[in-house]
Amino acid sequence: MRVIITEHARKRLKDLRQEKITANDIINAAAGIPGKIPTATRFRGFFAKSGRVFDIVAKDIPNGRLVITIIGK
Repeated sequence: MRVIITEHARKRLKDLRQEKITANDIINAAAGIPGKIPTATRFRGFFAKSGRVFDIVAKDIPNGRLVITIIGK
């Protein structure tokens, strides 16, 4: 499955709250969500390789899975 990360989400990766979360962590988390996501939904409790916990907001579009934002804990 193709995972698309929005510019907003990429910008948030530079914030202090999301430090040590990489784009690869986000791709792995989004690709690991089973089923279809018809509307923007928040998924909680993913772990980055650094050990940082984060949530993602994602939805499915015709081109793949769109990651709208990332929320670091």
